[in-house]
Amino acid sequence: MFSISPHLRAVLQALFVTLLWSSSWVLIKRGLEDIPALTFAGLRYVLAFLLLLPLAARRGDLAALRHPSRRDALTLAALGLLLYTVTQGTQFLGLERLPAVTTSLLLSFSPVMVGLLGIALLGERITRAQWGGIALYLAGVLVYFYPVAIPAREVAGLAIVLVGVVANAGSAVLGRGVNRQRTLSPLAVTVASMGIGSVVMLIAGIATQGLPALSAESWAIIAWLAVANTAFAFTLWNHTQRTLSAIETSIINNTMLIQIAVLAWLFLGERLGPRAIAGLALAASGTLIVQLRRAAPDS
Repeated sequence: MFSISPHLRAVLQALFVTLLWSSSWVLIKRGLEDIPALTFAGLRYVLAFLLLLPLAARRGDLAALRHPSRRDALTLAALGLLLYTVTQGTQFLGLERLPAVTTSLLLSFSPVMVGLLGIALLGERITRAQWGGIALYLAGVLVYFYPVAIPAREVAGLAIVLVGVVANAGSAVLGRGVNRQRTLSPLAVTVASMGIGSVVMLIAGIATQGLPALSAESWAIIAWLAVANTAFAFTLWNHTQRTLSAIETSIINNTMLIQIAVLAWLFLGERLGPRAIAGLALAASGTLIVQLRRAAPDS
């Protein structure tokens, strides 16, 4: 009987998770044809929160949340607003206005932004290799967008996504600080922050964009994104972290930029020329260098 090692199994599981996450972009673009962006994002993450809540209760992870300290409560609220309300909200709004590949390229700047914020907020330093990775990423972006001729609708989308990049980087730094304290379990942090951020996002979406009558297809997309691509995928991803190193995780996660480009070409008709492909390859290489140097142990 054919058997695979635990390490190879974890690699395959992590790749499967990134494929699920990459497919989210295709499903979101399809769902945005009928569902307002913020309402769509709010419904997805509120449903995912409701699915994770009984799991956290059964495992006893919610006990520490019954009487949180003032600091923990404020930190979890800030994390939820940054990671879900702003980051995910701007991602959906960006996808409403931009091609999936363009949005993915911009959001891939998040690891670079985390490195820059780490200097200011965590006292971390950036190595020469990381600065080289940042330069390589920026070169890839210039190649991808050259010559610069961006329609007005896409300019607004670019601004929205860049706000999301800063929020995503901020949430990464904040989340690292929360989990480094080890006063709350990762599942408790996820459930609390997702609950706060998703509810605020859904309320904002319904208040500003409304809740239209949704078709069976729209509800199916929301349900799949919540169940498979959020609740299941994040749980499986966390499971793979027990086996995979930080460097391996960075490499696997970095494949999403290419996966999204391929899926967008296959299912959304977003074709890329040689120059755009070269830009994506340069940007992906730059972000990978930044992540690998952050993950590597100090020499």
